[in-house]
Amino acid sequence: MSTEQSTPITPQAAMTLAAIAATAATPRPSGETVAEQQSRIFLGVSEQLAESSLATGDDWVLRWLALSPDNANMAYLAASRSSNAFAVVLRGTVANVTDLLEDLDVGTVVPFTAAGSPPAPVAVSKGAMEAFTQVVTMSAGGVTLRQALAEAFVGTESKPTVYVIGHSLGGCIATMVAPYLRAQHWQGATPRFGLCTFAAPTAGGQDFAAYVDFLDWVVNERYYNAWDLVPQAWTSLDDAKKWYPHPPGPEANEDVKAVITAIAALRGPHVYAQPGTAHLLHPDYKSDYNHAMVRKTLQDFMGQVAFQHANSTYLGLLGARDVLSGPVVRAISSNAGQAGSAIAIAGSGFGAGTTVDFGTVPCQDPVVSSDGLGISVYAPPGVGVVAVRVTTNLGTSPAVPFGQFAYDGPAPAVITGLAPDSGRKGHPVTITGVNFSSDAQVFFGDNRSPSVEVKRTGAPSEIVATAPDPTTGAGKPHTIDVTVLSNGYSSPTGPVTEFTYKEL
Repeated sequence: MSTEQSTPITPQAAMTLAAIAATAATPRPSGETVAEQQSRIFLGVSEQLAESSLATGDDWVLRWLALSPDNANMAYLAASRSSNAFAVVLRGTVANVTDLLEDLDVGTVVPFTAAGSPPAPVAVSKGAMEAFTQVVTMSAGGVTLRQALAEAFVGTESKPTVYVIGHSLGGCIATMVAPYLRAQHWQGATPRFGLCTFAAPTAGGQDFAAYVDFLDWVVNERYYNAWDLVPQAWTSLDDAKKWYPHPPGPEANEDVKAVITAIAALRGPHVYAQPGTAHLLHPDYKSDYNHAMVRKTLQDFMGQVAFQHANSTYLGLLGARDVLSGPVVRAISSNAGQAGSAIAIAGSGFGAGTTVDFGTVPCQDPVVSSDGLGISVYAPPGVGVVAVRVTTNLGTSPAVPFGQFAYDGPAPAVITGLAPDSGRKGHPVTITGVNFSSDAQVFFGDNRSPSVEVKRTGAPSEIVATAPDPTTGAGKPHTIDVTVLSNGYSSPTGPVTEFTYKEL
């Protein structure tokens, strides 16, 4: 550890540290203990910190990391190689955006008594307080965050600098952890503290924000994307009802507005406020958006929110390189078979610590290709239809339609595209995909197509279906999902299955 005074951390490096905290957040599908997942996260975070091409520049060394028993919260402590600085980093959201906002329990407030002696009681939401309590009490090998930081100070100069950093929920918790740490007595050291948050929802009321801002910080900054719903909570959620610019969209429909109204109502009579100097990140929405999430539906609106809230989006807005990606399964060589069937998995990111699960059953002895783009396995014993997923030190791959495996049965039907994806009733629509049976049925929303012709001469298969009469009335959207019912399967829905009626 250098004894030099630290230089201020850049927002690019701070956001990179925050993004790294999401490493291996999803538990292995076949199960692992908290200790096993914590060990895997430790290896993954260490690998990320050692990547010299990131904005962190291989300048930070992992000193401590702990995971809560329910995997809801994680924090790590890193030390700078080049200066007398430390970073306390809180992990952001693991669940979806709606779950995050509901879990904060903002309708109930409690006194925040863990930050010294404010002139009068200051209030935070009950949900934020519960998350804070988990973070400051969880431990690794019996060592808490405070104890780990005290040990890290041993042998340093009298004024080390500690940056408390977080994205999303991690940023919300950081606004509480920073004053808590600042209020502690540090034997043999007089640390200075900085607070840096990204995309953070609000933790407390105006009195809490005023108290945090009153304290002496090396830096007290918050960054937020103009098109991100989460940092609007709980001060200006209603503004999102006017999103997103059209074109390209998605514009908020009545379902979206109803959801935002319901979320905004969760705060009850309480008035919330954000601490820190605000830095608005305002992307060019004509280019910085998820091109697959532009339809006027609740699904697309919340998908766009998730994109605008993502770690990678914030890194891009700050001009920083994205962190190392976890494993991704693109497809498997056969979507149906028996235990013992030889299966090739195609994808990317199959690196250190690679394991494979069929549903909740682990595979034995997976063989990873030298380029990290393929894995050879034998299907383990199992029943039903399961997702094939890959876990490494950097994370667990999401379940994907082409990664399904059906034991002792026909392969699942999957739609890959619609042409055209908009039109009127009575118009023919060509549906491409795989595993369509000769007696397949097609539904536009909840209405069955009156005419279906299955063409199975090519790969992928094709169906030409006539768009039926749409269901009209209050709450019925113009954009619906097309599904194929084949061999007992209903095809998964998503952006590629959306069809928009031009007139009702």
